[in-house]
Amino acid sequence: MARVVVTGGAGFLGSHLCDRLLDRGDSVVCVDNLITGNLANVAHLQDNHAFEFVDHDVSNHLEVDGEVDAVLHFASPASPIDYLEMPIQTLKVGSLGTHNTLGLAMAKNATFFIASTSEVYGDPHEHPQQESYWGNVNPVGPRGVYDEAKRFAEAITMAYHRYHGLDTRIVRIFNTYGPRMRPNDGRVVSNFIVQALQGQNLSIFGDGSQTRSFCFVDDEVRGLIALLDSGEHDPVNIGNPNEFTVTELADIVVDVVNSASEVEYHPLPVDDPTQRRPDITRAKELLGWEPTVRLREGIEKTAEYFAEVLAQG
Repeated sequence: MARVVVTGGAGFLGSHLCDRLLDRGDSVVCVDNLITGNLANVAHLQDNHAFEFVDHDVSNHLEVDGEVDAVLHFASPASPIDYLEMPIQTLKVGSLGTHNTLGLAMAKNATFFIASTSEVYGDPHEHPQQESYWGNVNPVGPRGVYDEAKRFAEAITMAYHRYHGLDTRIVRIFNTYGPRMRPNDGRVVSNFIVQALQGQNLSIFGDGSQTRSFCFVDDEVRGLIALLDSGEHDPVNIGNPNEFTVTELADIVVDVVNSASEVEYHPLPVDDPTQRRPDITRAKELLGWEPTVRLREGIEKTAEYFAEVLAQG
């Protein structure tokens, strides 16, 4: 059994990660300031003696009593609507927050795991994106606050690994979806499902031809755990290599929900990527990982969750 600190542990992805770690026998210290996280995501864990919740902003100094075997830094606004509304907090949690959690890992002689993102590739000129690709990011554009925060987080993580010998992991997460997403988080999957369930038209930004690769949360977390347990220090893409246009996603959602919703087109946001698809060769070879949940199956499970959430008001 290991003792693991998960920052952002009350968020969508972080809470599923807490579940998986507890299921395999680890104890978890969940650190979250609840800016975008939700206590409801970990309410089912509160009576678990192996689970501890700490309300804290990791942009400030972080201390955890006792032994720690791993520090998993997942705290950050992660959807465009969040990091565009909270640009300074996003930059701080990617820089100061990463520095503070690296310091905790150093003090505890623990493995450090940083949740990076496919956004480090920007609007990519390489397709699909390999980990060796350096990206095409606009550092002064509105999305740059998230992209560059994560690029800095990767850089300082590798500096700690090279200079201090810290045991580190870097995952680049591609579009992930599933239960516990926030209905109003502005991501395309949650937007479409909520709009379809409410009988509203689906909002497509741009002409709908831009592509994304959607990974169901269960697959994603399985890949994260595999990387944590590996000895790999260089970045690894964890995402679904099956590529869909936004229009194709809209069609699937409407069909799954059995909705009469049509689509409305809106201007494409600044620096919005036109293509996004991971090359997961390294994940397959190093971790023996690849996703198994098909998009329609994952959308069905996610729609069931949102239907319950909306029914509860």
